[in-house]
Parts: sequence; structure tokens; C-alpha cells
Amino acid sequence: MKLLPLFLRRPIEAVYERRLASTLAGLPRPKHVGIMLDGNRRWARQAGLSDVRDGYRAGGAKATEFLGWCTSAGIEHVTLFMLSDDNLGRPAEQLVPLIEVIEETVQDITAPGRPWEVQVIGSLDMLPGASARVLKEATSTTTGRGGLKVDIAIGYGGRREIVDAVKSAFEDHISSGGDPLELVERFEIEDISRHLYSPTAAHTDFIIRTSGEQRLSGFLLWQSAYAEMHWVDCYWPAFRHVDFLRALRSYANRERRFGK
Repeated sequence: MKLLPLFLRRPIEAVYERRLASTLAGLPRPKHVGIMLDGNRRWARQAGLSDVRDGYRAGGAKATEFLGWCTSAGIEHVTLFMLSDDNLGRPAEQLVPLIEVIEETVQDITAPGRPWEVQVIGSLDMLPGASARVLKEATSTTTGRGGLKVDIAIGYGGRREIVDAVKSAFEDHISSGGDPLELVERFEIEDISRHLYSPTAAHTDFIIRTSGEQRLSGFLLWQSAYAEMHWVDCYWPAFRHVDFLRALRSYANRERRFGK
């Protein structure tokens, strides 16, 4: 089938997007959305770009745009999965440009005038020291801004987060004079939830992954116990507002059972 020319497609798509947005009025919305920004390098190769940084930069710009969509949609909390702890084992020629672009993206997301309160979650101690400082300094300027809460997962692994939460629970208990054996006896789910990297996001409603991959890859393992999943075939830089609206429609049409 022959595609319509671009100058005709855009107005038609705009009408469809407005109509789709209107159908979401009054429907359930997720409070906390986790999104896996997958496919930046593949998008760059598909676009014929020789420098992978161009793919990462396009993905970074899309992340900022996505947060604007979430703000407009009334989402309260977003977790952006940018770099896993497994990714830190990549060759330097892949990892260094990726971390550089992540720094640029975080600085853009936290720039003055952005209405978001941002923190980085993950094992920053596994990053180069200079990069960890850049990320910490950038996010510290957003404290108290209110509005959409944004967690940026960098050097993040869901299994590592659970291990760290258990360690933190015991460290807090012991430092306050408690007996470790007593904590073992009464250890509960809430003891882990309270010690996650972002305790206010102990439950995730909705996880979106781009690029067509259909797995969590360690993302928010604890928080996603009852999360709804949505897989999108396009690469992250090509993710459109209409794709986001379709994801919200998919969420609204599901009956959430929470394991019951």
C-alpha cells in the first residue's frame, strides 16, 4: 500500500491524536510509570548514523519530551531506565559515549525551569567518580521543586536493589541498638519496601518497554509485582506522543486484580 505524502499524513495524525486524547478523559491513569528506553543504538544504525552518540542524544531528547507528556497526563511518578548495572560491563567504546550523553540528558532534565523533582537511583559508586558527581550535583538542584517525581535509573539492577534494601534494613536496625536475630524473626515485606532506592515508588502501576523486546531485564523487580506491562515495537527515539496515548488507553482498558 502506498503511503500518503508527509504533508497529508501529519494533519490526519494530529486529528487522530486529539481524538485519542479525548477518549482518555475520566479513565484510570497509572500513578507511577516505569519506562525502558530501549533501542537507541539500533535506531541510529537504522537511520544510517555513523556515531552512536547521535542515537543516544535522540533518546535523551525523547526522555525530556516524554516527561512533558507525563506531566500533561497527570502522572505522578516516572522511572526512566537509562543504564543497567549489566551495561557497565560493555566495552569502553560503547560505555563512555553513553555515559557522556546520560550526563547531558540529566542536566537537561534538571535545568532551571523544569517542573520536575529528580533523583538518580542505582549504584553510582560503579560509575566513574566525575560522572557520579555531575549526576548528583544536577539532581540536587531539583530538591523541593514538587510536581512530577522522576527517578533516573543509572547503573541500576533490580536484584542488586533488593539486596541493598535488605542490607540497609539490617544496618538501620543494628545502628539503633537492635538485635539482628530479632529482626530476622519479624522481617516483613515492608522492611524491604521502606529501604528501596526510592521508597515512595514501592509499587509501580505500569511499565512500558520500547524496541519490541518483551522482558524486564531486571527493571523494578520488587516494585513491578502487580504492574501492567506494555510492549512497543518502535525504537525509543521513534516513540511518539500517540504511542504514549495508546499505552495509556491499553492501561485504562485492563482490569487490575493485584493477584486476587
